[in-house]
Amino acid sequence: MTINTKNIVSITEANQNFSRVARMVDEDGCAVILKNNSPRYVLIEFSQIEREQEGTDEEVLQVSQRLMAQNRKAYDELAK
Repeated sequence: MTINTKNIVSITEANQNFSRVARMVDEDGCAVILKNNSPRYVLIEFSQIEREQEGTDEEVLQVSQRLMAQNRKAYDELAK
């Protein structure tokens, strides 16, 4: 994730003017909230989280192949 320096706000500013921070997320995709001058929180659209959590078909296939290899004996027993 790339962070634009104009999307960095203090926690005080986020508390006092949350609607401005939300507009920032709508326009630019994210906002970084600082606490004690250190990045502490990232505010992003909920739909972006859903997209990030979806696995591609290839990733799902790799995981299933790895699980099948690790549990070959159990799968063979179940197949009987």
